[in-house]
Amino acid sequence: MPAAKSPNPLIDGSIAWQLLLFVLPTLGSSVLQSAGGSIDSAWVGNLLGESALAATTNGNLIMFMLTSFVFGFGMAATILVGQAMGAGNLTRARYIVGTAVGSFLPIVLVVAVAGYFTAPHLLSLLGTSTDIMALAKDYLQLTFVAMPALLIQTMLMMTLRGAGDATTPLWFMILAVALSAALNPVFILGLGPIPAFGIAGSALALATANYISLFSMLGYIYLRRLPLRLSGAELRWLRPDTQLLREIVSKGFPIGLQMIVVTAAALTVMRIINAEGVDATAAYGATQQIWTYVQMPAMALGGAVSAMAAQNIGAGKLERVRLITIVGVAYNFLLTGGLVLLLWFMHPWAIKLFLSDSSQATELAGHIIAVATWGFIAFGVSQVLFGTVRAAGEVIWPLIILGVALYPMRLGFIVWLRPSLGMDAIWWSFPAAFMATMIMALIYYRWGGWRAKAASGAANNVHVSAPANPTQDLSVAIGER
Repeated sequence: MPAAKSPNPLIDGSIAWQLLLFVLPTLGSSVLQSAGGSIDSAWVGNLLGESALAATTNGNLIMFMLTSFVFGFGMAATILVGQAMGAGNLTRARYIVGTAVGSFLPIVLVVAVAGYFTAPHLLSLLGTSTDIMALAKDYLQLTFVAMPALLIQTMLMMTLRGAGDATTPLWFMILAVALSAALNPVFILGLGPIPAFGIAGSALALATANYISLFSMLGYIYLRRLPLRLSGAELRWLRPDTQLLREIVSKGFPIGLQMIVVTAAALTVMRIINAEGVDATAAYGATQQIWTYVQMPAMALGGAVSAMAAQNIGAGKLERVRLITIVGVAYNFLLTGGLVLLLWFMHPWAIKLFLSDSSQATELAGHIIAVATWGFIAFGVSQVLFGTVRAAGEVIWPLIILGVALYPMRLGFIVWLRPSLGMDAIWWSFPAAFMATMIMALIYYRWGGWRAKAASGAANNVHVSAPANPTQDLSVAIGER
């Protein structure tokens, strides 16, 4: 039977206050992660030169693709853990964590080993220049060494957020970023008995920092006896339950695929921009660096709303889910809207961080920001709405909506209006796609079938408990309630 419920601020407390407390650490983690990547790139560029920095791009692209799928499966586990925690079913929440980690860890290890030995072939498939092939191989191989720690830690952080704990992931993200930033020059240049690894030292610093952070986080989880820890006989739950694993995969794959869809669309638009010349590419590159931070509040809000809504769905408090969505949208206007307004006035100084004053690209970057940045407000509304419907278990419609908005609508917008607007058709296509996504998301949120899935999820999590025997099918547990 489910464990007795204990007071849970996410399902009983002030929605506005609890969502804010959840969003801020999540946002902090996102900012730190991006800043950490920027710092590592700065070390490589300044210590080893532009060729070395270019060589890291390939490894980072492969890692991003893999992390996209981890994000999908991690979000699926987050939703299921959140629903179980909301229902007061801690045993089921731990069982979900066991299946998620137990199934994912061996896959990650196999991919890491295979990736290490096939790195040269992967780089050839990416069309890596022969000038930087040797540097890229050294970096990519050590990046695969770092991958198990990086991805497993990502998975654990997401499940902790699903349980309502956004602070623990923040502290260990701080540890990982700080260690990586400090170790980069040590491993790149060598210090004392530590030899100089060159470009491989940057990936080695990433690996060392994340393994230390991962094991430190595991130690913290057990020392503080956090709710999701597995102990004693529960460690057998690391043997995956096939039915639960199918549920995680069926939800996680479409979410991960969304990241791939977004990336593929971005690469397509990048090819169009490259055809406009170096100034357009440089201006867009600088704008992208700035937009990375503009979109962070929306992404954090989407994740926070999803975790909080999942817990309330598990608790059967569907009216609170509606209010969580409303508060999330309001916070988006405050946070994302505030950043957009700030950037409107501050963009000349922001652009100077990436482009020189005399560059023709500087003027174009300012124009791009003025034309397109406001669209991120609509992007944030979509993220909140998607967070709610995903919490109910609906993952297919967000994928369809994104696919329609990014391909026939955005690319069609460019093709259709380019004869009349010229290059501006590219920049206007961004807010046009964001607005189309928001409108379709609002339509689905209002009239879609996600509420029926939410009601079903609430009923299931109240009654389903983890089997005492880890090989026991969850359907048997349902029958024994």
